Amino acid sequence: APSAASSSPVLRRYYSSESAPERKVAVLGAAGGIGQPLALLMKLNPLVSKLSLYDIAGTPGVAADVGHINTRSEVSGYAGEDQLRQALEGCDLVIIPAGVPRKPGMTRDDLFNINAGIVQSLCTAIAKYCPHALVNMISNPVNSTVPIAAEIFKKAGTYDEKRLFGVTTLDVVRAKTFYAGKANVPVAKVNATPSANLADEDIKALTKRTQDGGTEVVEAKAGKGSATLSMAYAGALFADACLKGLNGVPDVVECSYVQSSITELPFFASKVRLGKNGVEEVLGLGLLSDFEKEGLEALKPELKSSIEKGIKFANQS
Repeated sequence: APSAASSSPVLRRYYSSESAPERKVAVLGAAGGIGQPLALLMKLNPLVSKLSLYDIAGTPGVAADVGHINTRSEVSGYAGEDQLRQALEGCDLVIIPAGVPRKPGMTRDDLFNINAGIVQSLCTAIAKYCPHALVNMISNPVNSTVPIAAEIFKKAGTYDEKRLFGVTTLDVVRAKTFYAGKANVPVAKVNATPSANLADEDIKALTKRTQDGGTEVVEAKAGKGSATLSMAYAGALFADACLKGLNGVPDVVECSYVQSSITELPFFASKVRLGKNGVEEVLGLGLLSDFEKEGLEALKPELKSSIEKGIKFANQS
């Protein structure tokens, strides 16, 4: 019988299945709203040979379900902190969608304190059990959780800025989708380069829509959830790029929030070239329009305080 990847147009489009090296990938928070579809998408990726699914509860069920899919990877489910070591040992890549979504009545501070604590304990375990793995951070707020992870790894003596990524791919995915709709071009061919052949007011509107994309989904789900499916897709896309980089595929470039000297801030999101060590090169912002320059200056104070908040949290506890 033909392999799944060659017979399925969906798989053929996103993944090339050549004989690939052994790679163990862990999803931490695999029973959650993002974690479950992300586990499914990683199971479809032929670059993964072992898929390790971890959560505080519910993971055996997710693993049993996903494990029946006839693709390359062996699936294991781990539940509870005493199984975190097994989940992480030998990992090449760890994806972290763990955390709670914002519920009605929760302040941003409530959300921050819960998720920051979760990220802290997971990163402490990563430093112990798979210090050389690439880490893809999805847990919100990413602007703070990536600096938290960096501080935890520094304390443990395992920090390598080339191996820590904040996943910002959903913004790119949304921007491509919204742009294609407005410019009436096939969405699969859209590449996110700064110059766009749209009127200024259209660019402003699309920028705002991309920034408010999360709210759009929360409202459409009438408070019963947030962007989980599109986030899982974006997370799977970025993880695939990381795996291709590790496997030596040339010129893999994606946007990510990483330690950076592109601006005066210690972390920033821009295009990065991925390779065998994680970040091979952090690419510059290119030529910016006046609108983009204004946006860049406007975001810096908020980003600076988010970074400082993360660092302070990690060093208090």
